[in-house]
Amino acid sequence: MITRRNLLIGSAAGAAAAVLASRAFAELPPLAKKDKYKVGFAQTESNNPWRLAETKSMQDEAKRLGHQLIYTDAASSAAKQASDVNSMIAQGVDAIFLPPREDKPLVPVILAAKAAGIPVFLIDRDVDHTMAKPGEDYVTFIGSDFIEEATRIGEWLVKNANGKSKIIELEGTTGASAARDRKKGFDDFIAKHPDFKIVASQDGDFTRDKGRQVAETLLQAHPDADIIYAHNDEMALGAIAALEAAGKVAGKDVLIVSIDGEKDGVQAIIDGKIGAICGCSPLFGPKSFATLADYAAGKKIAPFIKNEDHFFDAGNAKKDFALAF
Repeated sequence: MITRRNLLIGSAAGAAAAVLASRAFAELPPLAKKDKYKVGFAQTESNNPWRLAETKSMQDEAKRLGHQLIYTDAASSAAKQASDVNSMIAQGVDAIFLPPREDKPLVPVILAAKAAGIPVFLIDRDVDHTMAKPGEDYVTFIGSDFIEEATRIGEWLVKNANGKSKIIELEGTTGASAARDRKKGFDDFIAKHPDFKIVASQDGDFTRDKGRQVAETLLQAHPDADIIYAHNDEMALGAIAALEAAGKVAGKDVLIVSIDGEKDGVQAIIDGKIGAICGCSPLFGPKSFATLADYAAGKKIAPFIKNEDHFFDAGNAKKDFALAF
């Protein structure tokens, strides 16, 4: 007997099978070579300097090249970002640039774009490769090597800790590839150095205020902690506020290290409040659109296009301040 429930189950199974078939057999969607494109850019949020700089870079490059950029802001919601991408698919954009807020929830819309014949380029964050693969389900991931960034911070810390050893780790957004890899790179490196111990590690959501709140809580629980490793500058700056509220001196009582390279963070190095920052460039516009043009021209695109990151510490922060964003 055919029932509505059976029809729905059959429909869902058919959709799942279609997705699997597209992943297994279909090539990436082609992109016709044109002078001008209608391109989607689904931003995660606009609540910090890094994101604002990324958005401006994408908008400026699109304007320079004469492309139409369909811009959306997910306001820190993976669900809204997925909805934004679905809207772009419905609008029939030629291609989509996506910095996925989290590494799993955005996979279905990446596969939906592929099924609709729209190539997707991931920028600044990647997705779970067990669910979607570069070169198969999306063109490429353009971004930094987050594990390398965190390892470089660990290397600097071991050389410059001057007896400090108890670490509080402020993690980025749970489910974000940057947070996962910045934790792995740092934790794996520190594990090789038994003089150092991570006494607490908690999600600060890559934001200044959440970083401040988490730092306050963890400092109260671990008053002997003398190092803070933040997955980004915004949380590091929040940690400085937490330390000052607790009557401690950032850079003296507690050594802070971070990743990103925003102007406020590099200025904090100059002011002696942060020890070192591994940069992470948000200026994706030129490289993103150049990659799109190469793809349209039929050139082979590497599954990972790496950004090279600058490193800031007291030795170069003032001289290289112009490289901060």
